[in-house]
Amino acid sequence: MNTTIRSLLAGGAAAAILLTSSAAAEAAAAPRYRAPKIFGTSFQADPKHDFTRSPRPRHNGILRGWITHVSGGVAEYEPIRWKKGKVTEGRFVGPPEGDVRVYASPIARKVVFLSALGCGHKMTGLTVDRRTGLGSKRCSRADLIKRAQRGERPALITVHKGQIVKVQEIFTP
Repeated sequence: MNTTIRSLLAGGAAAAILLTSSAAAEAAAAPRYRAPKIFGTSFQADPKHDFTRSPRPRHNGILRGWITHVSGGVAEYEPIRWKKGKVTEGRFVGPPEGDVRVYASPIARKVVFLSALGCGHKMTGLTVDRRTGLGSKRCSRADLIKRAQRGERPALITVHKGQIVKVQEIFTP
């Protein structure tokens, strides 16, 4: 009888390891997508997307955008572009009022959030790769959701299989 219980426990442990490793393998199997220009001056096109329907996930790839709303683990986000300024260098802007270019995707449980301003609520420490201007400090999913609820932060948003799997903030002074 002890051998039966041991074999059941061993089988359960093996199944748990297999499930865990398959989830990790799936996350690692996400292909590398070509990143857009960080300070691109036009909105990224998505010809495959039907904007006449309710917000849906963007196709696989990286979008220069910002998260506009989070509810129940689902984020709404829109594309952004760099608008050159006359007095300052410029700023990021979203689509004009009334434009329907909006996407919605669940935030993956193991999302990679690379912050440009550190983790937590203070956002006082710069954690930026000086060569690219992109965030380099890995923070939690909870930090991402809290940051998104505070306001729009420019980022490179990676979508894979309908989920947001990576958010890398763009530093703007």
